[in-house]
Amino acid sequence: MLELDAVSKSFGGLRAVSRVSFRMGTGEIVGLIGPNGAGKTTLFNLITGALQPDSGRIVFDGLDVTRYSPDRRCKTGIARTFQLVRIFPELTALQNVCVGRVYGRAGLGVFRPGMLRLAEDEARAMLTQVGLAQQSDTHAKHLTLVDRKRLELARALATQPRLLLLDEMLAGLNPTEVVAAVALIRRIRDSGVSVLVVEHLVSALFSLADKVVCMAAGEKIAEDVPRAIATNPSVIDAYLGDEHEQPA
Repeated sequence: MLELDAVSKSFGGLRAVSRVSFRMGTGEIVGLIGPNGAGKTTLFNLITGALQPDSGRIVFDGLDVTRYSPDRRCKTGIARTFQLVRIFPELTALQNVCVGRVYGRAGLGVFRPGMLRLAEDEARAMLTQVGLAQQSDTHAKHLTLVDRKRLELARALATQPRLLLLDEMLAGLNPTEVVAAVALIRRIRDSGVSVLVVEHLVSALFSLADKVVCMAAGEKIAEDVPRAIATNPSVIDAYLGDEHEQPA
């Protein structure tokens, strides 16, 4: 599904991502962890096209997308959410999700009668999926942080992705909300969408991911199943520390 081959990115003299390589398969949930400044968000931006790598290749479903623009990558089936939620505050929840439906992988193209209704119907289905059916007519600026995160997720899902990148979706949620969000991510995977997750809530991520990639100082230092990552000396030294929860 996704292959990164020795991907690197520098900003001036700072190497933010250094020859990172890994693969994820169809239907996998892969976690991406590491300390602040490890290069995780830069890597997300490289995968989604917000940044272009200095070297290396990014291959999605057999297609070299290394030089594709963000909108072109979206149309191939790559979507994301952001650590700091980016919604359209003056639009309603329904209108926000319609944007994703109209401009995503299966965009509506040339306008024809009935298309707006189709977009709205599918957007309402996405809002229902994330638990926002009752807030469809609420302006996004009036939603709580949790509901804004759900809205951004619904908008990403409306693009009909095959690969979804989630950037700290669990941050700021209480324990009950975390459990609900983890269950939702599993349902998304079960619907046929592969998921790459950046998350600092390690216990939740380890319960969710099929495998975990750990970065530090721009480099990949480990890649394995959660239980092996939890006991990897390099990962413990760079990120987890001696006091950490073992994955269930």
